[in-house]
Amino acid sequence: MLQPGLKRRLTRVFVSAAAVAALGASSALAAPAVVAEPSATTIPGVDEIVHSPNLRSIANVPQQGPFTKDSTGTDIAFTKGHAIVGTYDGFNVFDVRNPYRPKIVSQVLCPGGQNDVSISGDLLFLSTDASRSDNSCNSVSKPASDKTAWEGIKIFDISNLAAPKYVAAVETDCGSHTNTLVPDKRGKDVYIYVSSYAPAANLPDCQPPHDKLSIIKVPVKDPAKASLVATPVLFPDGGNEGGTNPDGTRRSATTGCHDLTALPEKDLMAGACMGDGVLIDISDRLKPRVINRVQDNVNFAFWHSATFNNDATKIVFTDELGGGGMATCLEKFGSTRGANGIYEITGRGDDRKLEFRSYYKIPRLQSETENCVAHNGSLVPMPGKDIMVQSWYQGGVSVWDFTDSTKPKEIAYWERGPLSNEKLVGGGTWSAYWYNGYIFSSDIVKGLDVLDLNDWRTFPAKLVRQNQFNAQTQYKLHPGFNN
Repeated sequence: MLQPGLKRRLTRVFVSAAAVAALGASSALAAPAVVAEPSATTIPGVDEIVHSPNLRSIANVPQQGPFTKDSTGTDIAFTKGHAIVGTYDGFNVFDVRNPYRPKIVSQVLCPGGQNDVSISGDLLFLSTDASRSDNSCNSVSKPASDKTAWEGIKIFDISNLAAPKYVAAVETDCGSHTNTLVPDKRGKDVYIYVSSYAPAANLPDCQPPHDKLSIIKVPVKDPAKASLVATPVLFPDGGNEGGTNPDGTRRSATTGCHDLTALPEKDLMAGACMGDGVLIDISDRLKPRVINRVQDNVNFAFWHSATFNNDATKIVFTDELGGGGMATCLEKFGSTRGANGIYEITGRGDDRKLEFRSYYKIPRLQSETENCVAHNGSLVPMPGKDIMVQSWYQGGVSVWDFTDSTKPKEIAYWERGPLSNEKLVGGGTWSAYWYNGYIFSSDIVKGLDVLDLNDWRTFPAKLVRQNQFNAQTQYKLHPGFNN
């Protein structure tokens, strides 16, 4: 996310027709950039790559076809050895079964940022959080103050990855900034938990208070009948009121959630909800219930995302200070601002609590022209270890170990130099996820990067195989085939 609070007033306008371009064997790998030796003190040059010895780039596919470098790259989901990468203009389908030569299989032009994606079986769910003239892929931008404007979830059939088909759409209050899949316990339906926020009195479809979630029920065998079935309130007291942190930076008020991460096997969900971090019981899928809630009114500005460890005993919450558009990896912000907060889950049942243990922030300073802050990541599935790979925008990709919750440490990194030395230009990696032995990173400007982590501490993770992967729907992973 770039610039929280401004999401409903995007100035970028996308005007294009829906299209699905099957590009077959097209791979268009970019020529590798010059790689510099790692340095703890030197800012790399424009587009110069620096990395630790154990993490290297093996492929890059730039934006192409109907998408340009201005088609902001966003989130990633995986299925059947393919990566589906959202952009503000639609989504790309990549065949990544050979990670050294990823190929574009199809591209779907469907404007409506952020276009975050998630997958269940042969269904793709696409989040629209920008006001559009209608729910089609032919829509044009429309002011959110217009009652007829549309935002919400679009559903595609991806049984043929070379030709995704639009199936249905469901409108939700305040749109859909992100979405989280939770299967029902019978396997007949999938529930989509929609996160949205930033209400305003002049927005007819996004009125305050907005302390709720939107839950969409999707019948697996008849997704065209998807519908909104519940809007449970998580913060009856309104949540964090917001304010000013001790260093003078603003702390967001809670007006909804930015990201929800489900752990269906445990009937748990972690919510990163602007001014609050929450642990939620989802044993009743339509009546999520907050078990425990925490705030950090000293160092956190915007609770952005959440990741469970593999044993569901810890949660990593991220603070997106500056909304992703600010240079926060500077000495003046220190190591606790724009960082991750590591919390351990203590107690049992309704007595479970989130107990703070420490912060983690990348140890490498960035320049004043690089937007840099904690962003999206996932576990590196190591038995008995807690290791995560994570995006930091122009701070690059960081692999870090939080097995000792009080002493997290970076074990690998990879980054490009700034897009400009003259002024701050937004870019860098939006999401970095581990999938079937490799790291896949969606760069806002540069396209899809594939990285290979070669480290004795993580070798067993290369044996973990998954068919589908959604970062916001976690399952306990083990060596061998999962799902």
